[in-house]
Amino acid sequence: MRRPFALALAVPLSVAIAVPATAAQPRLPVSEFSVLARAGAGGYDVVAAGKAVRAAGGTVVASNAAAGLITATAPAGGFLERVSGDRAVFGAATAKSIGTVPKSGKAVPKPDVVEAEPGRAAPRPGSSAGLDPLDDRLWGLRSVRSDLARTVQPGDKRVKVGVIDSGIDGTHPDIAPNFDRAASRNFTTDIVADVNGVPVDGPCEYRGCVDPVDVDGSGHGTHLAGTIAAAANGFGVSGVAPNVTLVNLRAAQDSGFYFLQPTVDALTYAGDAGIDVVNMSFYIDPWLYNCAANPADSAAEQAEQRTVIEATRRALDYAHRKGVTMVVALGNQHSDLAAPRPDTTSPGFPANSTHPRTVDNATCLTLPVEGPHTIGVAGFGPSQKKADYSNYGVERISVSAPGGYKRDYFGTPWYDSRDNEILSTYARSVGVAAGYIDGAGDITPAGASVGIRKETAADGRAGYFRWLQGTSMAAPHAAGVAALIVSQYGRPAGGGGLGLNPDVVQRILERTASKIPCPVPRTVDYRKEGRDASYTATCVGDAAFNGFYGHGAVDAWAAVTHGRYRS
Repeated sequence: MRRPFALALAVPLSVAIAVPATAAQPRLPVSEFSVLARAGAGGYDVVAAGKAVRAAGGTVVASNAAAGLITATAPAGGFLERVSGDRAVFGAATAKSIGTVPKSGKAVPKPDVVEAEPGRAAPRPGSSAGLDPLDDRLWGLRSVRSDLARTVQPGDKRVKVGVIDSGIDGTHPDIAPNFDRAASRNFTTDIVADVNGVPVDGPCEYRGCVDPVDVDGSGHGTHLAGTIAAAANGFGVSGVAPNVTLVNLRAAQDSGFYFLQPTVDALTYAGDAGIDVVNMSFYIDPWLYNCAANPADSAAEQAEQRTVIEATRRALDYAHRKGVTMVVALGNQHSDLAAPRPDTTSPGFPANSTHPRTVDNATCLTLPVEGPHTIGVAGFGPSQKKADYSNYGVERISVSAPGGYKRDYFGTPWYDSRDNEILSTYARSVGVAAGYIDGAGDITPAGASVGIRKETAADGRAGYFRWLQGTSMAAPHAAGVAALIVSQYGRPAGGGGLGLNPDVVQRILERTASKIPCPVPRTVDYRKEGRDASYTATCVGDAAFNGFYGHGAVDAWAAVTHGRYRS
């Protein structure tokens, strides 16, 4: 379990007798570090790396043998240099936030997977589900044809989808029926302030500064979970795969920052716990791009980024080997990932530490989407126009999905409409803390202004919903379709679950996606929608594959009725 930064105050040393001033040694603040073990013939030697930590004056707090990552505490002065010089260590970094929410054990499946018959796939017993009262507001649900797919395959309870994010409100009436509390984990500990005393998460709400596994720190994770698998229970909304199981794999702080150890722990746990699909709607921070040797960065900053790149690669490789399909938001920087613009926002933590950098695409990665085995998802609006904020480019895109685009339909009455965004589940505790919901459970004027709505279930329980947009909202549509693919074609796996090789899942997802050609003209100017010239984007490719839509828009109906695959 991750521990918070140890913040030590400078306390005068009290002694009973006078000593010369030169004899007193200053007490250095204790900090937390990530130490990555070097790979050896038998894997990652965390024992040897742990010895290196102790020899450098540190203490091992936690270790992840699957990725070779150690969390250590030590006085800050000189520890990084000492531990990095040991042959057992690949690299080390000061532990800090390495991801932000984008703004606006199961065995590996057997190789002898049979080929599905052409045409309509045979449904599993009892495979059907209806629609919920608010589903007529979910244009994204219809866009991916989940409304049709659920008549054949609404998802199998044995399929588990992990949401690596800010948490899931497991008490929400639309989430609770599908929420697996026993399998859920919170890999974070609230941090009151950073090493400079700047507030981060604020005061701890729970004993030990660890939120329960059914609590959402910001509301982001609950929104994604609802899009993936809100229950079709006659209340509120339903998800793309309304019968699959949701698992909270929390890796985000309340403030929206991600740390290396929780993120890696969430991925390796997903592999060990039999999670079939994970959704990752975040990017690795404090660096928007993690560069191997950017000349604008100090030697320590370069080493930190190399450590992040290697640790993330190891975790992604491990999860993939264990049968986890990894769906990732492409990002909201309206950038062609093959031609990144200068980075002026990194490092984003601690506060006031950014400096401008020219980004070399060959040696700089935005993670996890540019890591191995990931399915990158771009976002579009209800007209299928590429959302202005969405990243794009043929280098990393896989598919596209509804992400919401409030400025869609420019020149019509539908322009700038909240209905152009994505409606999904919202955590009540977050709404109360933000002043959107009052103590009686009613929506305040501030809540109404941002699109919060309340529904009351037959048993009197209240459920809250909110409109949002972003590639964060696109990825869970794709994750839901991936979960339906595992439900339809998976084979029994260890622990009573289902399993399907993640490469097979990706092939079905891409091959059954609805093809969308580049717009005419190929260059789209968003200035009439109020954006500046940096949003102007050019689509490269053809209808089969292009930089705006990848292999196409994910299609749940096609995926579960016409998915042909080989192992």
